[in-house]
Amino acid sequence: MKKILFASSALVAVAAAGTAQASEPIQLSVGGYMEQWAGFADEDNTAAGGRKNAFQSDTEVHFSGSTTLDNGIEVGAKIELEGETSDDQIDEQYLFVNGGFGRIEMGKNDSAADAMGITAPSVGPVGVNDGDMSNWVDAYLIDTVRSSGDQKRVTYYTPVLGGFRAGLSYADQNASNNNDTVSTGINIVSGGLEYRADLDGVALALSAVGENAGEGNWYGFGTNVGFGNFTVGASYGHTEDDYGVNERNNNFGLNDGGNELDAFDIGVSYAMDAASVSLSYGYEDVDGEGDISAIDLGLNYALGAGVAWKSSIFWFDQKADSNAVNPQDITKDNDGYGLVTGLALSF
Repeated sequence: MKKILFASSALVAVAAAGTAQASEPIQLSVGGYMEQWAGFADEDNTAAGGRKNAFQSDTEVHFSGSTTLDNGIEVGAKIELEGETSDDQIDEQYLFVNGGFGRIEMGKNDSAADAMGITAPSVGPVGVNDGDMSNWVDAYLIDTVRSSGDQKRVTYYTPVLGGFRAGLSYADQNASNNNDTVSTGINIVSGGLEYRADLDGVALALSAVGENAGEGNWYGFGTNVGFGNFTVGASYGHTEDDYGVNERNNNFGLNDGGNELDAFDIGVSYAMDAASVSLSYGYEDVDGEGDISAIDLGLNYALGAGVAWKSSIFWFDQKADSNAVNPQDITKDNDGYGLVTGLALSF
């Protein structure tokens, strides 16, 4: 595998060497987003004995740029800077190479499985699938596309052929926030296959994604169908109990003992001029620990270019199994609701 990657990198370097001086130099442009939220939540059981902060925020500044070589190959880079963090200041940083052969990405980035996974439509700030509900209440996070997150990896995407595109990622460690030269984690292989097409006014999107980490796997399927102003969709994900054992605490809040997970979501959205609304439902079962279901009603209203007002009303119901043994999993009954509203700026 390493020999193949080395050879591929050498070919790209040779192709670039003869044309780089004739192309335009890379100039980075600035982009990103800022989201500021205010919310209220009420729940029966809280871990700290009180409500969480009524204000949440998420901000990133993105630097990106590219150049096209004389042979038609595009080479570029992207760096994402976190606006506030107690951990790694850089969220993602990677270079990419685009051409008739497809796309290659190398650096700290999401996997192909994570990037290609499709979930039910949701336009509000909370969402039921891999969303921000756990920022407002003491609830387990539902997730049908359960990837390994940002890792130092290499990813290849094929060209789109007849609406189909495939992707494959490889990472050889989970110490993604440092410059270790020795692998300290496990090999992570991720892949995905997607199909997107417009069939007589009906927009169809399908995905099948999965990942192997350690001795286990997770896999998932998703679909979105758009017709008129409506989009309906659903997704399902299954995680084996021995998937990613060495990195469960960091990514999923699960113990090294492992749990088998099954999750799904379903939803619908409707767009009308500058506004769109969505209603989605999610459910996840953690084998031997409990289950959670959640509903989110979302609103997105475009106030202007790059400025949107978003709101969510959500409900959740979390049930613990009486024989639950892992203290970091679903170990208590809890239910409640919340309201979140605020502005999302993109630049």
